[in-house]
Amino acid sequence: MDQKILSLAAEDALDRLQECLQNLKDSELDDLITRQAVKGKETAVLLRGIFKGSPCSQQNGVLRRLQVYKHCIQLVESGDLQLDIVSEIIGLLMLEARQLPGAALAELATLFVDVIKGGSLSNGKSLELFSTVLTALATSKESLVYGKGELSGGEFKKQLINTLCSSRWDHQCVIHLTNMFRDIPLSAEELQFVVEKVLRMFSKLDLQEIPPLVYQLLLLSAKGSKKTVLEGIITFFNQLDKRQKEEQRIPESVDLEAATVPLDQLRHVEGTIILHIISVINLDQDLGRELIKLLKAEQQRDPGKTLCPFSVALVLSVAIKHRFVEQVFDFLKMSIVRSCKDLQFLQGSKFLQDLFPQQYDVASIILEVVENSAFGWDHVTQGLVDLGFTLMESYEPKKVLGKAAETSYGFCKMPAQQACRLGANILLETFKVHEPIRSAILEQVLNRVITKAASPINHFIDLLSNIVVSAPLVLQNSSSKVTEAFDNLSFLPLDMVQGLLKAIQPLLKVSMSVRDSLILVLRKAIFSRQLDARKAAVAGFLLLLKNFKVLGSLTFSQCSQAIGASQVQADIHACYNSAANEAFCLEILGSLRRCLSQQADVRLMLYEGFYDVLRRNSQLSNSIMETLLSQIKRYYEPEPDLLPPLKLEGCIVAQGDQIFLQEPLAHLLSCIQHCLAWYKSTVQLRHEAEEEEDEDDDYVGFQQDLEEMLESITRRMIKSELEDFELDKSADFSLSSGVGVKNNIYAILVMGVCEVLIEYNFNIGNFSKNKFEDVLGLFKCYSKLSEILKEKAGKNKSSLANKTARSFLSMSFVSTLLTALFRVLLWRYTSIPTAVKESGKKKGKSISLLCLEGLLKIFNTVQQLYKPKVPQFLRALDIANDDAEEEEDINVTEKATFQIRQFQRSLVNQLSSAGDDFNSKEALSLVTIISTLSKLLEPSSPQFIQLFSWTVKICKENNLEDAPCCKGLLTLLFSLHVLYKSPVGLLRELAQDIHAHLGDIDQDMEVENQSHFAIVNIKTAAPTACLLVLAQADKVLEEVDWLIKKLKNHLVLDISEDSSQASSQIQSLEKAIILQLGTLLTAYHELVQTALPAGSCVDTLLRSLSKTYTILTSLIKHYLQVCRSGLGTISGRLEKLVKLSGSHLTPQCYAFITYVQNIHSESLSFAGEKKKKREDETAAIATVMAKVLRETKPIPNLIFAIEQYEKFLIHLSKKSKVNLMQYMKLSTSRDFRINASTLESALQEKNTEDAENEPDNDQVRTHKSKCQGSWRPLSL
Repeated sequence: MDQKILSLAAEDALDRLQECLQNLKDSELDDLITRQAVKGKETAVLLRGIFKGSPCSQQNGVLRRLQVYKHCIQLVESGDLQLDIVSEIIGLLMLEARQLPGAALAELATLFVDVIKGGSLSNGKSLELFSTVLTALATSKESLVYGKGELSGGEFKKQLINTLCSSRWDHQCVIHLTNMFRDIPLSAEELQFVVEKVLRMFSKLDLQEIPPLVYQLLLLSAKGSKKTVLEGIITFFNQLDKRQKEEQRIPESVDLEAATVPLDQLRHVEGTIILHIISVINLDQDLGRELIKLLKAEQQRDPGKTLCPFSVALVLSVAIKHRFVEQVFDFLKMSIVRSCKDLQFLQGSKFLQDLFPQQYDVASIILEVVENSAFGWDHVTQGLVDLGFTLMESYEPKKVLGKAAETSYGFCKMPAQQACRLGANILLETFKVHEPIRSAILEQVLNRVITKAASPINHFIDLLSNIVVSAPLVLQNSSSKVTEAFDNLSFLPLDMVQGLLKAIQPLLKVSMSVRDSLILVLRKAIFSRQLDARKAAVAGFLLLLKNFKVLGSLTFSQCSQAIGASQVQADIHACYNSAANEAFCLEILGSLRRCLSQQADVRLMLYEGFYDVLRRNSQLSNSIMETLLSQIKRYYEPEPDLLPPLKLEGCIVAQGDQIFLQEPLAHLLSCIQHCLAWYKSTVQLRHEAEEEEDEDDDYVGFQQDLEEMLESITRRMIKSELEDFELDKSADFSLSSGVGVKNNIYAILVMGVCEVLIEYNFNIGNFSKNKFEDVLGLFKCYSKLSEILKEKAGKNKSSLANKTARSFLSMSFVSTLLTALFRVLLWRYTSIPTAVKESGKKKGKSISLLCLEGLLKIFNTVQQLYKPKVPQFLRALDIANDDAEEEEDINVTEKATFQIRQFQRSLVNQLSSAGDDFNSKEALSLVTIISTLSKLLEPSSPQFIQLFSWTVKICKENNLEDAPCCKGLLTLLFSLHVLYKSPVGLLRELAQDIHAHLGDIDQDMEVENQSHFAIVNIKTAAPTACLLVLAQADKVLEEVDWLIKKLKNHLVLDISEDSSQASSQIQSLEKAIILQLGTLLTAYHELVQTALPAGSCVDTLLRSLSKTYTILTSLIKHYLQVCRSGLGTISGRLEKLVKLSGSHLTPQCYAFITYVQNIHSESLSFAGEKKKKREDETAAIATVMAKVLRETKPIPNLIFAIEQYEKFLIHLSKKSKVNLMQYMKLSTSRDFRINASTLESALQEKNTEDAENEPDNDQVRTHKSKCQGSWRPLSL
């Protein structure tokens, strides 16, 4: 039969062909097609013949064609045919499909939908035909039956797509269906149906099936819905990442059936999808722009939704590949800084933390991207590196007074500092994770250190140090980059040279080539004409001496020096070459000895560095000590009775008319005494233990010589008078003459020598009486000279008055004294009763006050510069339990609480002191110390609650009239209160107390005296308490303003997604905002009725009120947007807030303005009377008038803010159909209103004067000012 059909079709015998096909049953036709397709021969020819004999003009022909289509679809999906036969069949069916009538196309399309819904679509080969059918159906102009009605072809197609997207899809056909829709013309609505359906299918597929599906979906997005596609992909992987984190955090809580895929598999799939998105953006640049636009929009609304590790990795990859670097980095920088600011804002307010329990941190997300990139995300690494450097350069430290600002990574408070630190962390972690890019990172860091040396580069040097420490052995492969940087050492500032060399120190120990290159550069530099180059060479050589140990040298642990793991590894190399190191170090010492004949700056560096070299490389002690001995002999007077003992004239040099310091003698002596002390305590003990008798003579020789010299210098310095140094009171100390410069240099040298000898004799004296007498004698010489210098500097008014000579007392010596002072403090404040304390008042500060100030500086320094070591610091303070908790974890809150309680008792004793026994400065210092230590407490701990309750009790019960102490206690109260709950209730109570003590602006009004806090009284209410209350109120307003901005962002999210979660968040934010503002308005209600004195209180209150009305206006604008968008109406809470503002604030504001006008009018009148008495006081009068003008300047701003608030209330009333203006009284004119009674009185007096013919110009002017000076309500 098949041959007959073929032959008839070939002969164009259409009638006989139709007759032949008519005689065939459907089953026979199906069998015929199946046999031919399985054979793989002439299948297409057979189908063409059947179609030729089945014209669409005949009903039978249409039905036969439909039967062929249905059977071929089943045949293709069966999987029994070869691929080329399948392609041939589908191609022919697609060509013939457009000839089918609309009804047949509709039936065929419905069949496809049923097949897909039934899940019988096995390989998706027939879907190419489905796309053609739907395309043909869309262009059909026939009316098609659908249900009980009729639809056009396009509408029928839309219904089919809607039905298809609402039904269940087999996971095997999702990719094929997505690919199919690319070939179908879709409206925006139809495309949205399809995209949302495909996105919903993500969660039902295996992870490995998602990348090809995403690729098809991205290609489909060329038709539109790019935002939906990108947002869906990002959201899906964001949820997977969160689930993965949750499983890692609580592994036992995860159900086995709900467990996600392995982490490495997830990361590889994410990396593949990022590559797919990049490849599609190559074809469609609009997709990249849409991605950036989406992230920017969501960053404003809900950054936690789309800004996640996956999206950050994606946008970094896209930026590098597609020239979006500037846009992407600007967006990321803004996100990072905003996140840092928000986190900082949240950390300072318990009220905000309760509203936003989940704190969103962009920095941690970006570092997570670095961690994830280890799973083969090579396309992200370049973007991470560029972002890291961009952050470090955009937020680098600024110069403050010519010096780089503090960049310690232990203390980064400002958002810019945190962003800079994040950039460094990104680069460091990327360096650790990705080996191929290490060389590029190192090269860029070194380039910036070299090229940006004029600006602060400490952050780059810190990064370089961390990189080297993390992998010194790995860096050997990039050693050429480091050696290239050495060529520029001579041109860098000294501090940068020292930082750079210190950073690469571990590399010097493991790389001989790097060390040799550095030595060559340093040898050249030491003979350079440039002073900075020689200083750089000295710094480099000293570093080498400290780190290349000679065999037999004491270890760092023996010298009580800390050491890192990388240095331990590097010391293996040093010990192996210890013999070579000795020759190498001695050669360097020989070079450095030549520097002892150079300028003072170079010598000073040597003296400051020799002690560190000695401690780390003890075998060099003989050479170093002999060098120092020979140097001091140049300036030592050997005659035992000759005064002075030192030849100061050899320490200066004259060049023309100018005098310069040649030998920093005090530094030399300081170096000698430190080296000698170290030698006696360490090296000598070792030699005694080893019984090295051969060398003892040499060591004892220079030790004895140096000790005898120092003893002789001490004895003769005490005997010497200032005249022996030509430095008596009559000496010239002006810097304008050569003699004056010489005397200044001598004086500084003598003072330095005295300090060095004080420390030396104290250390060797073992608390003996004779040595303490020597110390006092030296201090007497020092203090005499110091007083003379201060006196001369004060007279000359020179820059010397602002300079303090550098102290030569070492930190160990100072710490010994501070320890003694601290013990005195603890003993005094914990053991001595109040009655036994010093009763008499002496000149200057008391010992206890000095101790308190010293303690405060220590606590501040540790918290700011050594924050990671706070636990160890607190443990060191706890003397009793020092040994017991050596190995245990330190509870900072408990340790800090223990210290706080000591000072609490002391403060209570001070506050309970009567009259003259109360020491205001000590009380203030105690409050400040408690405030400083309170920052170490965990806000959720019971200890914090106890401190807060104690502070409230102190403020309520103590009627303290000392303004500074009141300010300190209230500041402490506010700082604790904001971390416990919102302070608006506290502000209201304090405002009531202020009102009660200062009285009402209406003198006839008696204010109810309900005292909440005894610390607020007539002496502290204004300006102290008032300004603190207003400052805290401003902080509350800032929080409310921040919340309103968040509220507007959530509103946009709610409009776009109709999210119930967003609506709930909006309601909670609105409630919090209105409650805050409502309570704050009651506080302002008290303050605006208070008779505040003219000055800062009035000015600050007026400005604060303007800000309040501005924020109220912003809230009203938000509700106006709510009403316009149709999302809701105004709440009852808002009506109450508006009513409160209309009854308790606005009228009182106008009354307060009148009060301010009156007190300023009185000031002007008083100034006018003074002018009558003394005409020469015009300057004083001008000052008064300028002050009045300055203090009344905020009034117009307040009036404008009130009117703007009322204006938008009117708009909101119209939009919401709720009359909010019923709560507001009539507004007030901006202009001055003539007071009728005052005018009438003035006119009568004027008439009287005219009648008496005795005009008084001054009196007329006074009346005019009265007429023009009052504010009155005026109806609109």
